[in-house]
Amino acid sequence: MHTGKIKKLVSERNFGFINDTDGNEVFFHQSSLVEVRFSDLTEGQTLEFEVEKTVKGPRALNVHLKP
Repeated sequence: MHTGKIKKLVSERNFGFINDTDGNEVFFHQSSLVEVRFSDLTEGQTLEFEVEKTVKGPRALNVHLKP
């Protein structure tokens, strides 16, 4: 499981980017959120997630707020 903070949210498109603890930027889409709504997220919040490698770069899966 990876941890990182929300770097940027693109509300009109329902996706954002996370800066993980390794310094990587990871894409996430609202469809990857677990037990949280996209509209409840704010930049700077800490998330936990799994990472999938894709052709376009790393993508976060099973994203949820870190308690």
